[in-house]
Amino acid sequence: MQWIRRFDQTMFFWCNQRLSSRALDRLFGWITHLGGALFTIICAVSLAWFAAGEFNGAGLQSLIALAVSHIVAVLIKKKVRRARPFRKLEHVKVGKFPLKDYSFPSGHTTAIFALVTPFILASSPAVMLVLIGLALLVAISRVYWGYHYPIDCVAGGLVGFITALLVAWFMNS
Repeated sequence: MQWIRRFDQTMFFWCNQRLSSRALDRLFGWITHLGGALFTIICAVSLAWFAAGEFNGAGLQSLIALAVSHIVAVLIKKKVRRARPFRKLEHVKVGKFPLKDYSFPSGHTTAIFALVTPFILASSPAVMLVLIGLALLVAISRVYWGYHYPIDCVAGGLVGFITALLVAWFMNS
């Protein structure tokens, strides 16, 4: 277990310190909000109402997966109670909005994976790659800005992805 923590911390500092640049500050300053509550809720509600064609059911699945995965993530956060890296470690680059809740799992990463997974399941390979890339960029941005350890984002991605898979499976059966 100790080697996992060391690896997590090493990857955190690599992403938070070594990747630093003005271009990435701008990119990740914008991209990180794509996993935030405002964007994901507006997007999920809009997609549930307006998605058509091959994405007809994916919009509603996204909305349901977003709601369910949020509840799961909050329950895990309250149980695990992992402090955010900028609160535990020294010399951490932190974004403009330091959060007060717990770190594990990443809520932004949970939300973006819950949002995009139904569309990944219903899309072409090209669209699938774009959506996966977008979700991964949100996860990386959370580490880049010092809000989460990498394992927080892996766990959040899994919570969002698995929740959305289950919702899609349930609604399609």
